[in-house]
Amino acid sequence: MNYFDINKQKYISKYNNNQLSSKINISFEIFPPNENKNNSFIFWEFINTLIKFKPKFISVTYKNTNFSYNNNTFNIIKKIKKITNIELVPHLTCINMNNDQLYNIAKKYWDIGIRHIIALRGDKNFNAKNLQNNNNMIYASDLVYFLKKIANFNISVAAYPEMHPESKNITEDLNNLKRKIDAGATKAITQFFFNIETYLRFRDLCILKGININIIPGILPIINLKQLKKFINMTNITIPPHIGNIFRKIPPQNTNIPKLLGIIITLNMIQKLKSEGVCDFHFYTLNQPDIIHAICLYLDII
Repeated sequence: MNYFDINKQKYISKYNNNQLSSKINISFEIFPPNENKNNSFIFWEFINTLIKFKPKFISVTYKNTNFSYNNNTFNIIKKIKKITNIELVPHLTCINMNNDQLYNIAKKYWDIGIRHIIALRGDKNFNAKNLQNNNNMIYASDLVYFLKKIANFNISVAAYPEMHPESKNITEDLNNLKRKIDAGATKAITQFFFNIETYLRFRDLCILKGININIIPGILPIINLKQLKKFINMTNITIPPHIGNIFRKIPPQNTNIPKLLGIIITLNMIQKLKSEGVCDFHFYTLNQPDIIHAICLYLDII
């Protein structure tokens, strides 16, 4: 489905050539490692690599276990804080947590010096019981409002260039984003995408809706087609035909070519987005150090 047919005109925003030389700002998303010695060693080597590129921030994902917050994210952030001054940003969701749990974890973050949070609704868990009777929040906008009442957090939220899978239409999706901004969010990070025009038209629709914050594109370097399809099955993301065709021609036993192609595709996307005035990029790293290292070196980020 291409809901952007409603706006066939060229993008509203125009940029001149001197913005091509502007600095690229990057940020990274990582996830806590599985708890064994080998994974831990690889993870901390990865963190040291990311720190060298001096990102604007590093966000850390989380897991919900038994419908409560997993302290693994909190503990990892505390450890990383000891070795760097780079801004660390925990993900926090509300769908399976009550107000007391949310208050306690937000307060813990504030007390250790965390000032930036990525506020997400989270995936619905239909096995959870009595969520509505447990003071549970339903939307990310509720969480943003709640966090701003606790402390003056800088809050980022999610945006969906190809619509959230549960949205009925683009109007509803934009209204949801607007509610998050009105509740106090200061920037948005998009779901990953592979069609540049999709992002640009979405950015224009945000402007028309009065959403005037920075809409940072989320970039997912492709590692292999199987993994990519797994992510896509959970979202509305489409793969441009030329990308799908390229990956289908790769011999199944070859593991190096997909990564090389993923790097090329990522760099091509960044070049095109930069020509449209985009200077901020958020990388979904999947804890893959070599790919991220290569991309940052090529972009001359030192």
